[in-house]
Amino acid sequence: MEEKKIRSQDKWNTKAGLISKSYKLKRELTEQFAEACEKAGVSQAGQITKMMKEFIDELNK
Repeated sequence: MEEKKIRSQDKWNTKAGLISKSYKLKRELTEQFAEACEKAGVSQAGQITKMMKEFIDELNK
C-alpha cells in the first residue's frame, strides 16, 4: 500500500498548531463580516481569533 504524502503546508500547519474548523453561518452575515474586515484592513481569521480570545477572557473573569 502506498504511503500518504503529506503536503508541506500541512506540515507547517501542524507545527504551528493550526487546525481548520468549519461552521455553518448565514451567507448575509459572513458577507457583511468579510466587508467589515476589508474596510478595517484586518484578516477575517485574525478578527475571529481576537473575538474568541475576548469572549474566553470575559467568561474566565
